[in-house]
Parts: sequence; C-alpha cells; structure tokens
Amino acid sequence: MAWEVFSIIGTIAFAISGAIIAMEEEYDLFGVYILGIVTAFGGGAIRNLLIGLPVTTLWGQDMMFQIAIAAITIFFLFPHRLIQHWHRWGNFTDAIGLSAFAIQGALYAVKLDMPISAVIVAAVLTGSGGGIVRDLLARRKPLVLRDEVYGVWAALAGLIIGLELLSGDIFLYVLFGVITALRILSYIKKWRLPLRKLNRA
Repeated sequence: MAWEVFSIIGTIAFAISGAIIAMEEEYDLFGVYILGIVTAFGGGAIRNLLIGLPVTTLWGQDMMFQIAIAAITIFFLFPHRLIQHWHRWGNFTDAIGLSAFAIQGALYAVKLDMPISAVIVAAVLTGSGGGIVRDLLARRKPLVLRDEVYGVWAALAGLIIGLELLSGDIFLYVLFGVITALRILSYIKKWRLPLRKLNRA
C-alpha cells in the first residue's frame, strides 16, 4: 500500500515540477507535457535499467501516466495569480517528489532482495533521476550535482530503509515527512556541501 501511495505522490509532484520548469522556459503546451512526463518517469526508468529490469516495465504503468497527465493539465490551467510564485512551488513539489520517489525506489530494491548499497543507489536514482533529465533538457545544471544538499537526503532515505531497523507504513510516512522537511530546510537555510574549486590554467 505504501509503495503505491509514494508512487502516486512522487508522480504528481515531479510531473508538476517538470511543468513548472517548462513554463518558466516558455515551452509550449506539448513541451510542458513532455518535460512533466519525463520528470515523473525518468528516475524510475534509469533505476530499472541499472537493476536489470526490462524497459517495457515502464509501459505497464497506465494509471501513473494518466495521473501525471491529469496533474500537468490541472496545473497548466491554474489561474496565473496562483502560480506566479512558481519558484517556491517548484522547490516544494521537487522536495516532495525527491522524498516520495527515494522511498519508493528503496522499497523496490528491498523487494528484489538487493544489497544495501543497491538500495541506496536505487533511492538516489529514483529520487533524483527524473530531475536530472528535466534539468538537462532545460539546459540547467542538475540540482543533484550542485553544492546544495539534495541527493544526500535520498541516500539517507535509502540507508534507513536498507538497514530495515523499522518497518510498517506509519514509519515510511514519517520518514517521507522528515526527508521532505530536510530538503525544504536545506533550501531555505541554504545548507551546502563542501565545495572545492580548481583554478583553470
């Protein structure tokens, strides 16, 4: 049950996140749908490839595609005054998508009896893969590669789930809230990872 809930939450959040970026870049309606769908499903597709699942697994998610399209359509039709603060919306939906898909990816790897290292990688790729593809298509530096704390929270979710110290849907929902809050706090408080620059010759 929790896996399905997190799949739906992540799909909606990342579909809207992709739509926001597309609208900011002044893409037309078709571009908004493409970027929204790529953001919603890119992470899962990358994860499936790396853990050996066939690409066709993606096409069995008819309901998720319908949910993503509906979310993009509703958001596109929102009155302008409700989405004028797109930057705040974008970071909020991105945090929700990161947390939901990181947990979903980790649960998927645990279900396949993967080692803890694979669980962490699955969490990071599922949580941030769609955002990476979105940012690359929008010609932006991917969030996960910047110095701000982003992918670390997905890795933390994967580690906690991989250790299997606690179980149950309630624990997963609490973890979802914590990871989402940490990502939002890291954005608001401008938490940064160590950065070292090399001077160009």
